[in-house]
Amino acid sequence: MNEIYISSRPCLVICIVLMALLVPICDAKKCAFEAIFNFGDSNSDTGGFWAAFPAERPPYGMTYFKRPSGRATDGRVIIDFIAQGLGQPFVSPYLQSIGSDYRHGANFATLASTVRLPNTSLFVTGVSPFSLAIQLNQMKQFKVRVDELHSSGKTNLPPPGIFGKSLYTFYIGQNDFTGNLAYIGISGVKQYLPQVVSQIASTIKEIYALGGRTFLVLNLAPIGCYPAFLVELPHGNSDIDSFGCMISYNNAVVEYNDMLKEAMEQTRKDLPNANVIYVDIHTVMLELFQHPTSHGLKYGTKACCGEGGGAYNFNPKVFCGNSKIINGQTLNATACSDPYNYVSWDGIHATEAANKLVAYAILNGSYSHPAFSLYKYCDIRPFT
Repeated sequence: MNEIYISSRPCLVICIVLMALLVPICDAKKCAFEAIFNFGDSNSDTGGFWAAFPAERPPYGMTYFKRPSGRATDGRVIIDFIAQGLGQPFVSPYLQSIGSDYRHGANFATLASTVRLPNTSLFVTGVSPFSLAIQLNQMKQFKVRVDELHSSGKTNLPPPGIFGKSLYTFYIGQNDFTGNLAYIGISGVKQYLPQVVSQIASTIKEIYALGGRTFLVLNLAPIGCYPAFLVELPHGNSDIDSFGCMISYNNAVVEYNDMLKEAMEQTRKDLPNANVIYVDIHTVMLELFQHPTSHGLKYGTKACCGEGGGAYNFNPKVFCGNSKIINGQTLNATACSDPYNYVSWDGIHATEAANKLVAYAILNGSYSHPAFSLYKYCDIRPFT
């Protein structure tokens, strides 16, 4: 039985057995949420970025889809598991024109997206053009088109009334945090983090005006434990804790998460008729990085797909799935044969195995503030 232990207390929300116990005895009831609309970056992108800029290659998707599937992992991302748990199909990327079905929502997330606009002078690294503001505009246009076309016989669109019966999820902000760390440091990044939090809150209010009533806002994972950042970000030995993670960067993430939590509390007061839920996936991911073997995994701060081996198996010159000739030597960043044993897939993103464990926590609601269990609203279906 895989359990999350925090402060020596067993938290059954991530127990594999739990899903078996919660399988409906009879046919699943109709879920209170008929659609999911997701806003985010590569952590929840289901194909938007690669639909806009086709270039994805193996071994991405190797575990579940057996081919690249537009996801920055070996299989499914968290939003995939949430959809499956609610008995819905995977959420189609808004930017994918071929094969998409929007009857159960749309995914506006794209790889490298930020909350803040990418043309600000503070951003010195390449980011996606699809910032949160653009994703919101896409959402607004989606609603307009649904309202216009609802009687035209289109079969891949939801009914106009869907927007008040939907779950709105946000998993974004990591690129705002990490995009400039190597250049301006933690103190520089902290200067604009209040703007990031404010933009998320204002986006929720705008969606509320469109009819949205239930919002799940995921906080940031402990970036100080990711192999890529352990390799790329400046730090000394004194900044490494007993689990191999960077103390200063993780502390900065906690400060941001506290700020986000406070902003969501205020947004909840501003929108008393809405469910504005802050979801603490940071605690879950930190536990996985620190104690992987306690949850059926083996490796915490080591990437599955990378080059160089060693403690982190990450080479910033050769990303997962690529080959490069450096100093006359061909370097290949290949995938391990057992990604189910890893927390980190490519040094930057989580594996399907880690995403699944986080999804259990989200569905159960024990890491939500205020507590918000999706089991109370839907007959959650198990996923393998």
